[in-house]
Amino acid sequence: MGIIATIKEEINTVLERDPAAKSKLEILLCYPGLHAMIIYRAAHWLWIRKFFLLGRMLSHLGRFLTGIEIHPGATIGKRFFIDHGMGVVIGETAEVGNDVTIYQGVTLGGVSLEKKKRHPTIEDNVIIGSGAKVLGSFTVHKNAKIGSNSVVVKEVPEDGTVVGIPGKIVTNGKEPSAKFDHNLLPDPVARTITDMATRMCHMESEINSLKKKLEKYENNN
Repeated sequence: MGIIATIKEEINTVLERDPAAKSKLEILLCYPGLHAMIIYRAAHWLWIRKFFLLGRMLSHLGRFLTGIEIHPGATIGKRFFIDHGMGVVIGETAEVGNDVTIYQGVTLGGVSLEKKKRHPTIEDNVIIGSGAKVLGSFTVHKNAKIGSNSVVVKEVPEDGTVVGIPGKIVTNGKEPSAKFDHNLLPDPVARTITDMATRMCHMESEINSLKKKLEKYENNN
């Protein structure tokens, strides 16, 4: 697919996924996520042809203009949508599939200093909420959802949903996937506290029952 066709496809992607978008011209002129992707694709073209310095320089220019840092060595698929985008960082060995959506402040980062695959693989149709950090060389499988400000350091199953620090899998693909409305995402900490409170109520009831039986026994003797 040529660069013009790719840009048109990514403009249409923004129209589909961002209810604030009013026109294609607005998207072309005012969306830093789109600008970052245009610059990335040019920088990546240079990088894979071993023009490493030129690719890095173009990538650095894109970071300066958009606030979005995408290493030219990263591999990104079709219809990738960065909403708002300020503070997004995508590392050199990151691999991103098709129809992925990420929000501002997301990091696809590494935790190793070795020259090997250090960054995550994000498969198709994944949604990553604002401020989330996905750190390490593992896979976030298809249709997964990562809640805002989560810190993900291990593999996420297909259709799974992750929230929290460190990230906890609250649906694992065997259950219905949670909607990406943050007020509807399960809270594992709140759920644990609720379970503990329920258990304490049961224990209190049992203790009161035992007290009554003991008093009755003492009165009879």
